[in-house]
Amino acid sequence: MDLSIPATQANLEAAFGGESMANRKYLFFADVAKQLGNAELARLFRDTANQETEHAFAHFRLLHPELVVSAPERLDEAGKQAILARCLELAIEGETYEYTTMYPEFAAQARADRDGAATTEFEEQIAESKDHAGIFRTAARNFGLLTPIEHHHAERYGVALQALKGQGLAGEAPEPVAGQWICKVCSMIYDPAVGDLDSGIAAGTPFEAIPDDWTCPICGTRKANFIPYREPELQSA
Repeated sequence: MDLSIPATQANLEAAFGGESMANRKYLFFADVAKQLGNAELARLFRDTANQETEHAFAHFRLLHPELVVSAPERLDEAGKQAILARCLELAIEGETYEYTTMYPEFAAQARADRDGAATTEFEEQIAESKDHAGIFRTAARNFGLLTPIEHHHAERYGVALQALKGQGLAGEAPEPVAGQWICKVCSMIYDPAVGDLDSGIAAGTPFEAIPDDWTCPICGTRKANFIPYREPELQSA
């Protein structure tokens, strides 16, 4: 396929994004249906989500033919390493974009929308506008929390890429970052310098002093699912 045609490439990227989003959306719907006791509908959503994944994979193969492996048994070690390295390069590229550009811009826009919403809409629809402000405030908080998460992901992929190239072993620093704890479910990093103001946790509050019923502001898991944060590190082979 000729990916030098900008419109077709853009359409493939949009299709991949759409199918990928549908997959996650249907899995969310499946979880809702399961919670509400409708196992048959949950199964339907999961089955459809799996089909959307296959559609997304088909689009992604066209976008990245260099990653299509038709006969893995015929690849030498150098060939395998090149493909895996390309996967890590794309992962690093995506995560770096998220923490350097996407989430900072999204957070800034969410804050602007919250502040700028005190207009006629707020005056005419006070209750609805308060709801909107709360949504935007939560979005701004979540975008801000996701920025260090994507940075962490990019660093882990970078270490993995170095290890793949034989420069060492992928691991973690022997000592945790002072005061910081990471969620085992979503990788949200609690920083005592920031706290969690929306949950009533003031800046400067050590993790150990947070109430046991506190939950992760991103995924909602309990405090017990946090562990001391150690930075990704390339270690000697």
